[in-house]
Amino acid sequence: MLLWIMFRNIAQPVAVLFSDTVPPLESQRQVVDLPDIRAIWTEHRQYPRNIALWSLRTTTNFPKSVSAPLQYGPRIMSSINSVRATRYLPYDRMQELLKDSYGVQISQGSIDNIIKRFAMKSTAVYNRIKTEIMRAPVIGSDETGMKINGKKHWAWTWQDTNNTLIAISQSRGIQAITESVMYHLPKAIVCHDAWRAQFSIHCRDHQLCCAHLLRETNYLNELYKHSWSIKFQSLLHQALILKRHMGPDEYGGENPERNQIIASYQQLLDQSPDQKYKELHSFYKRIVKYKDHVFPFLYHQNVPPDNNASERAIRNIKVKQKISGQFRSMNGANNFAIIRSVIDTLNKRNLNVFQNLQLIANFNT
Repeated sequence: MLLWIMFRNIAQPVAVLFSDTVPPLESQRQVVDLPDIRAIWTEHRQYPRNIALWSLRTTTNFPKSVSAPLQYGPRIMSSINSVRATRYLPYDRMQELLKDSYGVQISQGSIDNIIKRFAMKSTAVYNRIKTEIMRAPVIGSDETGMKINGKKHWAWTWQDTNNTLIAISQSRGIQAITESVMYHLPKAIVCHDAWRAQFSIHCRDHQLCCAHLLRETNYLNELYKHSWSIKFQSLLHQALILKRHMGPDEYGGENPERNQIIASYQQLLDQSPDQKYKELHSFYKRIVKYKDHVFPFLYHQNVPPDNNASERAIRNIKVKQKISGQFRSMNGANNFAIIRSVIDTLNKRNLNVFQNLQLIANFNT
């Protein structure tokens, strides 16, 4: 009797355990990992063939894509250029990465040749980017210093919402604009930080970077605490707030708030600060000279009030130099500019960078 009771008490949970009813999910956990990645070697062999009837000897042909005794495929080419242009690794660290991650041993000379070949393949895309930017209604421009083999050079950028172009020049002046063929943009409003060479661009209008102007007025306010710079800064803040709240229909028609800002701006330009405030007076003269280029963003919906997008486009040059040092040659700098322009443009268009780099790697040059 005692044994039957014990069995009966045990059988109840056993019946539940093997029931057809699926219990509710209480929790779950996942582990994400990568497969072991190793290079795939594909060998192409060529065999002779004798044709006895005519005493001829022929050989098969290698595929057109196989042009050297040893070469590297589009995935390796894409990986090297992506890492170089976005992670800024020097050649020795790229060697380590390829060996440790993929089991591929490759010399620094081969890495350099791969980058050169890929830049050549990317040139057509680079030129297309340039053409599209030259047709854009709003273009941002900026420049920054850089070193090539110990000598000062300049990296320039021109960019719009869908494209980024980076070009290397020995000049920070008009020569750089002429070299890049960006001197004639009749349909564009060009945003920049008031560098005088950029005013040589023949364009529809110029938009000065308000972020730069605000930084300058912050400095002048701390230096002099003068009412002119304080009022000018206040007008900039009012204009930026208005820009954030303007609808598409408010740019072309009458806008009382905008009219008030422009009227106050004109009054301020008529009030020259005393010349004893040397830096403030110099700033005032520059604003008077370029008075028509401070507030175009209040009249055009797609014109930004700052040039931050151009600064972001050009910043990678500085980051590259901090991580892997200066460029060794002008060709190397130009190759970097071409490849980085392509990658930034792909990012702006929300396209898969690695897949598109593989497509470029398969181009015939």
